[in-house]
Amino acid sequence: MSVPNAQGKRQKPKPFLYPQYCKACGRCIEACPKGAIEYSDEIDPRTGLRPVVVNLDLCNGCGLCFDACPEPWGLLRKPEPEFDPEVTDPEKYFGPRPSSAPAPTGTADRRQPLPALEPMVMKGAHAAAIGALLAGCRHFYGYPITPSTEGAELMARILPNLHGEFVQAVSEVATINMMYGAGGAGVRCMTFTSSPGFSLMLEGISYMIGAELPGVIVNVMRGGPGLGNIGPEQADIKLVCRGLGHGNTHAPVLTPSTPQEMLDFTMEAFDLAFRYRSPVIVAGDGYLGQMTGRVTLPDHMLVPGIPDWAVYGDREHRANLHTSIYLAEPDLERHNEKLNAKYDRMIAELQRAELDRTDDAEWLIIACNTPSRMAKGAVRALRDQGIKAGLFRPQTLWPFPIDLLEEPVRRARGVVVVEAGPGQLEDEVRLALAHRGIAFGAGDVGPLRSVRRLGGVLPQQDQIVHAVVELQRSVTAGQEVSHV
Repeated sequence: MSVPNAQGKRQKPKPFLYPQYCKACGRCIEACPKGAIEYSDEIDPRTGLRPVVVNLDLCNGCGLCFDACPEPWGLLRKPEPEFDPEVTDPEKYFGPRPSSAPAPTGTADRRQPLPALEPMVMKGAHAAAIGALLAGCRHFYGYPITPSTEGAELMARILPNLHGEFVQAVSEVATINMMYGAGGAGVRCMTFTSSPGFSLMLEGISYMIGAELPGVIVNVMRGGPGLGNIGPEQADIKLVCRGLGHGNTHAPVLTPSTPQEMLDFTMEAFDLAFRYRSPVIVAGDGYLGQMTGRVTLPDHMLVPGIPDWAVYGDREHRANLHTSIYLAEPDLERHNEKLNAKYDRMIAELQRAELDRTDDAEWLIIACNTPSRMAKGAVRALRDQGIKAGLFRPQTLWPFPIDLLEEPVRRARGVVVVEAGPGQLEDEVRLALAHRGIAFGAGDVGPLRSVRRLGGVLPQQDQIVHAVVELQRSVTAGQEVSHV
């Protein structure tokens, strides 16, 4: 829009610049036909960059620099005096971006049948990689870290033959931001990592959750804190359930216990990531990532389509936008309310667990990942002794399968939580029950005991059996005293 000058003639608007928002990309310099824009001789201390400067005497107000500038608060038509870029939402200030592109419709996923094959024996990390490939993943970003590196190595060997992309990033921080971009483009992407690397990804995961972008993170947990070791500790339960970056962040967390489930759960993780537009965590442990087991491949693979919401780089999807920034507080509140509604759907739809001999169990064992295999052996050993034990194995840690746990835990006379960690699984059990209004030792359910090993040491079957036997003796003795 032109404005009148002092003589009443119409003038084309000339550019105005907030130097602190200039990223010194130089696009406006290339676009200017009059050579009126050049880099400043001085560095702006707020950015460490040399912003551009505009010679308004040479400028003819053609406006090409406005179109060339990629920054919303870069080169502008001079704003009103009360305008404050610190608190103004560019989307509201500029309004909808004009586009002649048709409304995006996307293309549907397609299932491709596979021939029947004999079962294979493979490592858990390899099984997860195969599951990703069968789910249509052709974009991998990652940084090697033991004990998850074998999964990345297999993707590096196979993806080039499938016209895929494998990028070894310079760090885990770079990895998760690459996944942000790939998820925003609507393509299926993943990474393998382990506990210290997962910690570095948390900010980017928060951004992906906020922008509602899909991606799969296979986190092969190892001992900590710090560098710790490469043993199979369940050290990241608190992070995957309660600490996925800052803010109001939750994402589905699947907990496999066998190489077969490493394949199946990773394949399913991609479906969940796109169904809910969210990152999904497959939380294994160091032993599960390295051990071999019998794996049967599914009868199909997925050929993914293009979602209608993707920023795919073509004309049809040009008007799409992904962001996790909402400068106005009411806008951010509404966005969080939208996320909360999605979390509620996940809680209602995704709770999963394996219940082994819990129908008549008086003594309930709760365990997941590799420790659940020792717990399953303990159930058999206790049953052989005439002790009615059962196993509750969460297959989702978030949402925690409280709907499936409530009945067997109310029926049980006592509970034993088994984990390779300092009580993070027990915290999730207690919190889920507390939200349901159920408390241990308050007359709702029997007492709770723990079997915990640390530093990569796994709980053993005989330790679990001993804990259940001792709990039975304690409860029985207490009942006898009460009867007296």
